[in-house]
Amino acid sequence: MSDLVTRAQLTLLSRTLHVPVERLEHLEKLGAQNLHELQERMAKVIFAQHNATFSRLSMLVPVIPLSISLPLVQRIVPPMIAGRAAGAIGVDHPRKAAEAVGMLTPSYAADGAPYLDPHTVGQLAEVAPPGPVVAIVNEMLRRKDYVTAGPFLAYATPELIRAVEQGTDDDEGLIRSAAYAYSSESISMVVRLLLDGLGQRIPRLVQTMINGSTELQLAALSVFSRCERDVIAGIGDVLFDTGSAQEIGALVRAFVAAGAMPETLRFIGEFSPAALDLLAANPVIGEPETIDAVAAVIDGNTEPVVWRGLLELAERVDPVIARRLGGKVSRFDSTVLAQVPGVLTAAHLWPPLLRVLAVAEPDAQSRIGEAWSGLPDAERQEMLQRIADLGLGEQLSALMATLQITH
Repeated sequence: MSDLVTRAQLTLLSRTLHVPVERLEHLEKLGAQNLHELQERMAKVIFAQHNATFSRLSMLVPVIPLSISLPLVQRIVPPMIAGRAAGAIGVDHPRKAAEAVGMLTPSYAADGAPYLDPHTVGQLAEVAPPGPVVAIVNEMLRRKDYVTAGPFLAYATPELIRAVEQGTDDDEGLIRSAAYAYSSESISMVVRLLLDGLGQRIPRLVQTMINGSTELQLAALSVFSRCERDVIAGIGDVLFDTGSAQEIGALVRAFVAAGAMPETLRFIGEFSPAALDLLAANPVIGEPETIDAVAAVIDGNTEPVVWRGLLELAERVDPVIARRLGGKVSRFDSTVLAQVPGVLTAAHLWPPLLRVLAVAEPDAQSRIGEAWSGLPDAERQEMLQRIADLGLGEQLSALMATLQITH
């Protein structure tokens, strides 16, 4: 399975170009960031094609009252044209455009929304009345048009988010829409406001994820795993307050089966200690499929947050499971293992790894030591000091002997 965010950006690009997503699947190799930039550049070109024409129409806005023009527009102008024209009008007359939002029928506005220049949405966000916008959002969610609704989150104001929290009941629709938003900062801001809100919306969203289809669960994972650390910690606590051990286990199995372990480890890596303890005690963590999936993800991975997810969990699991994980890691290619110290040092993750290796089999420690034997003397001495500080010299004797470090 491709990266969840990459897949979402590919879908958005297909919408922008009006072609089936299957025709663009060869572009997955570009990755989420490049696909996002490509989609934005294509959208800019498309919307710029008719700017001159729509700018001339924009000159009529101050002349003709909206009470006269809008009923005619909704009767005779196709929503696609209205949506594209709204870009120029919104730039030239943002307050008039915001007023117009409240006078459009939600159905007509939802028809035209896929053709709006997203940058125009940003300019209108500060002045558009929340009530009519929520009505339009509800119409898009009723149609399951999540691809259109999602990117608008990048421009949502706190006032609008609070209005959506109170005026939108479709929890599944909110999750699926948010999965199409690219900006992690925007997603985190939205989820933080919901987490701190009075409507207790996050427990509802988490329960919807637990009870939902695998596709919905993956969409929720894509959203939650891209939030900031404190937000993820809050979500993790809600997850374990809401779901039973059996439900959490089923959720992890779904992520494993779908190939979503990278996102899962990013999510786990920011859990609170209490949530990590509960997850570590769940039988699903000791299942061979889970251990294999975790090992496959970190083999060659240099993302500190992924390693944090592994190590924060691994040092809390039963020693038998930790030993199996250590054995898996020790069998990585020596060139891969040689990259690990740099990742651990940059992310300050040596203590949990050393504690995990302390319960590993001696031959596993030796294999890792051989891969690290080429480290500069200064780094090896620093490792020795870390081992001494943690009081793990006896448990890590095989590793130290292979590194030819005396203690």
